[in-house]
Amino acid sequence: MNRTYPYHGFEVEVGVEAGFHWRKGASMSNYGYIAIVRIIKAGAPLAHFTPLRLGESGGAAFSTEGAAIMGGYSAGRRLVDDLLQGEST
Repeated sequence: MNRTYPYHGFEVEVGVEAGFHWRKGASMSNYGYIAIVRIIKAGAPLAHFTPLRLGESGGAAFSTEGAAIMGGYSAGRRLVDDLLQGEST
């Protein structure tokens, strides 16, 4: 699943990867989702940042694809806000 959201002159691209994640000392693996976030200036051919792989707080994977998409979008908006705030100072 991939989504692109316009935000303050940037495009926040959010993709989702699914997979198993092993926990140290656990006998079974956990299935979850990781958000892949790219920030691109609208109309630019290259990403503004290196793509980021994000999970829940504490490094755990998201439990659903929807949670990964929304978590990635929220993180992407914060990155753009921080970037714009840095440019205005």
